[in-house]
Amino acid sequence: MRRPTIDPVVWQPAKPAGRPAKNTLPPLTVVQVNGRGTEDVLVDHGHVFTGVEDGRILRLTEDGRRLDTIADTGGRPLGIESHPDGRLLVCDAGRGLLLVERVSGDIEVLVERGPDLRVCNNAAVAADGTVYFTDSTSRFDLEHWKADLLEHRGTGRLLRRDPGGAVETVAEGLHFANGVALAPDESYVVVAQTGAYQLDKIVLTGERQGRTEVLAAGLPGFPDNIATGSDGLIWIAMASPRVAALDITSRLHPAIRKAVWALPEPLQVKEKRVVWARAVDGATGRTVHDFHGTRPDFHMVTGVREAGGTVYLGSLNERAIAHFKLP
Repeated sequence: MRRPTIDPVVWQPAKPAGRPAKNTLPPLTVVQVNGRGTEDVLVDHGHVFTGVEDGRILRLTEDGRRLDTIADTGGRPLGIESHPDGRLLVCDAGRGLLLVERVSGDIEVLVERGPDLRVCNNAAVAADGTVYFTDSTSRFDLEHWKADLLEHRGTGRLLRRDPGGAVETVAEGLHFANGVALAPDESYVVVAQTGAYQLDKIVLTGERQGRTEVLAAGLPGFPDNIATGSDGLIWIAMASPRVAALDITSRLHPAIRKAVWALPEPLQVKEKRVVWARAVDGATGRTVHDFHGTRPDFHMVTGVREAGGTVYLGSLNERAIAHFKLP
């Protein structure tokens, strides 16, 4: 497929606020599945749900011994959440925001992919059915996500769909808007900006309602999906440590990044092969857990879910999910 052209802007990345902890990853169990790209993971009622790049939604027992295909979206499922009505809420880059029946596999399109929703990526659902979800970029399709990081024009948005079906913009100008998480009491929503190495918090209740605050800036890696854990913490899938060459070229003339984008695929900037999940306090942004290490059979963590002391991981590139116990 022919690459789209990019029109980069110069920007100054924030200095990394600390370095990743080294070799802190607990023993990791890797569970193979019959599809590539388990981008997100959901743990619910004794099962783990994930979507793969051929459009299927998979359900695994927590021990990984049984795997079933419960639906096929016909698109590219990314974020997966549990909806209050019992169905799965699926962000699908090819089709939009979907509701999927867990038994029949029937699909209802809540917000269709189109000019107003290009890359539906991740979501969080309130108790009343209100959905907060990201449109990562208005410039590029999912397969060209690197183009958005190189261009850095900030065309991503956080959207809200109310139970009646109305959709409005909560935040815009985001640099590859990605993961979404709600506070346990739904007093704020957090959104990850992958391209800015940052988490933002939008206050939903009280005197500061509507205010946007930076929760975590200068992250030392690329934040992907995020989720509120059973421990109340905001868990972050860290896809890769930052790439020094990318940060350096961001400060230089845009023509340099155009030249980088024109390089053959083998010469393109690559993610580093790590397994990395971090958890922060939603009130202060303080890092509570930082699990970082390497495995030959798993890398590029794009989905994370903590449930009852076990942390489950998905990957954009692997044919597997993984999990570990909190120390």
